[in-house]
Amino acid sequence: MSESSTPENAGTLAGRTILMSGGSRGIGLAIALRAAADGANVAILAKTGSPHKQLEGTVHSAAAAIEAAGGRALAIVGDVRNDEDVERAVRAAVAAFGGIDIVVNNASAIDLSDTSALSMKKYDLMQDINVRGSFLLSKTALPALREGTNPHILTLSPPLNLDPKWAGAHLGYTMSKYGMSLTTLGLAQELRADGIGVNSLWPATLIDTAAIRAMPGGEQLVRAARSPRIVADAAHAILLSDARTHTGNFHTDESVLAAAGVTDLSVYSLGAPEDRLIPDIFL
Repeated sequence: MSESSTPENAGTLAGRTILMSGGSRGIGLAIALRAAADGANVAILAKTGSPHKQLEGTVHSAAAAIEAAGGRALAIVGDVRNDEDVERAVRAAVAAFGGIDIVVNNASAIDLSDTSALSMKKYDLMQDINVRGSFLLSKTALPALREGTNPHILTLSPPLNLDPKWAGAHLGYTMSKYGMSLTTLGLAQELRADGIGVNSLWPATLIDTAAIRAMPGGEQLVRAARSPRIVADAAHAILLSDARTHTGNFHTDESVLAAAGVTDLSVYSLGAPEDRLIPDIFL
């Protein structure tokens, strides 16, 4: 990754504005809190306006945590699948903070069922949130991003790996995540002349999230996972890079931190030694 930075960001996200899909909990919230520690503005578009019976956190509790961490927050209750909600979120972020510098496509649905077991309702949900939602939020924010400071689009999606085992294991989910990654590939090329950096980020190991905990055996899985803070620190490094030159990359959290000179990742472990961590999929 490029080590250069623009004078405006100079090693901090202070004063920069992020519009994120999801972010009430997990990796998205960790990214938001890391940016907030710099003094960033974070607008979160999420459906969880009221407490969920199975999931911790709402868009309002996330906003409170962002402000407690040192940032300014805007909670926007809405659905990334809905055009009007996304348009409203972009307008609200611009009105509240004067513009948008960063879009983080964090919202994602997951179902690892094979084709026979996957309902079309779940298939449509993954396509609508993962692919369409990422495309829609990025597209709708483009006018603001073109006016932004060191503008970036960061999507939480994996490298495009055409090893057949990934499609064969969970075709519906794989297509949706690769659709997000194709959005990165295409927008990076399309927006290169605009100086907008477009990149993807994916964890090298399992991360402790609600989605992992909800899986069969999830409580055991997270013992061999890392904290979301590793993805947040990697995202922070990407968003500080020069958007004019740092674009079109499919990063892992480990590769970003290695490029930044971080060699000891044990601080992100939840207890398991490094050689016992479970690798994430798609790598």
